[in-house]
Amino acid sequence: ILAIETSCDETSAAVIKNGNEILSNIVSTQIDIHKRFGGVVPEVASRLHVEQITLVIEEAMSKANVDYTDLSAIAVTEGPGLVGALLIGVNAAKAIAFAHDLPLIGVHHIAGHIYANRLIQELHFPLLALVVSGGHTELVYMKEDGEFEVIGETRDDAAGEAYDKVARTLKLPYPG
Repeated sequence: ILAIETSCDETSAAVIKNGNEILSNIVSTQIDIHKRFGGVVPEVASRLHVEQITLVIEEAMSKANVDYTDLSAIAVTEGPGLVGALLIGVNAAKAIAFAHDLPLIGVHHIAGHIYANRLIQELHFPLLALVVSGGHTELVYMKEDGEFEVIGETRDDAAGEAYDKVARTLKLPYPG
């Protein structure tokens, strides 16, 4: 599977074999650009994804030593995230899936954080997951595979946003 992620400020592509073997994982970060603004600027992030998406995908495929005919599907983050950034990844994934007659798998960003743990160990249900990322801090209960219930979340700022605000207050460089 070729997996594409563009939900915020990093353009990423990975090739995964048999659901848990990472053949490649390429990340193009935008930290140096957003550092000038003290945080992520959504429009800038989207434009940089446009510039990087093809290169990142090509590098992921090359590093994994695979061709599109070797793939069984294309997976892509469909949300939540920055709308413009998400559109770049989704449109690239749709184009590749269409051109190579491959199934397209939309991945929920938060579910992706939870299921990434399967790369290390099997998940046993029911489970409780604490998801802490830049824009989200949630406590998610999963009675069974594929069933998500958010039972707690921050009311205003996610943990990542709080770190950014504290860093700005302390005049620490981005990212805090």
